[in-house]
Amino acid sequence: MTARRERPHVLMMSEITADGKLTLKKGASSKILMKYMAPETEILLHETRADYDAIMVGANTIRIDNSYLTVRHVPGRSPLRVIPNSMADLPLDSNVLKPDAPTVIGVARSAPADRVEAIRARGAKVIVAGEKHVELPLLMEALYRDFGVKKLMIEGGPTLNWHMLGHRLVDEIRLIHLPFIVGGADTPSLVGGMHIDSESEMIRLDLKRFYLCGSNLVTEYDVRYGEAGHGVS
Repeated sequence: MTARRERPHVLMMSEITADGKLTLKKGASSKILMKYMAPETEILLHETRADYDAIMVGANTIRIDNSYLTVRHVPGRSPLRVIPNSMADLPLDSNVLKPDAPTVIGVARSAPADRVEAIRARGAKVIVAGEKHVELPLLMEALYRDFGVKKLMIEGGPTLNWHMLGHRLVDEIRLIHLPFIVGGADTPSLVGGMHIDSESEMIRLDLKRFYLCGSNLVTEYDVRYGEAGHGVS
């Protein structure tokens, strides 16, 4: 049996509508829906950030939302911001490249050197994790080994969430349920990626806690990967 590689404990945290959507439509900012969270739930989100060593979102989420990913509504230190960005093409005016919190950008070895240096010039650290694209298991190992990240939360979009789950890198999920239905066949949902072929590929969750936070239902799960769990090539 292969030994488990050292990596952070990972919590996936997200707000979702009653029909499992993250935004109003494809390309829309998640901030539109987040403003409908109860004040108590917004505090829970920032308390969680303050309790974790690092926070990760995908590069596309940064392009759309231009998030700060900092702790604002509660006391506490902002976590290390982690952005997988294979080709180092994150906009240089992104808020995550401001000096208000430390940032790590994960890139591929094939990323253009001038882009990598431009990111470093903005004060961010760079981790090379993969040849042609960022390999998330390598990135997780580097965060644990080189940056002391023991607990990481992801507030990712559907693509990052799918890859993290596919690589069996998510340990817990915490969902903030918003009492809306938005519909839309191509509206981003919690997890994207490819369709599965059978129920044996489903990732199973164990519900461990549910409660009201202000007016929002919050559910918490442990992720249980079976022998036939979903994988990412």
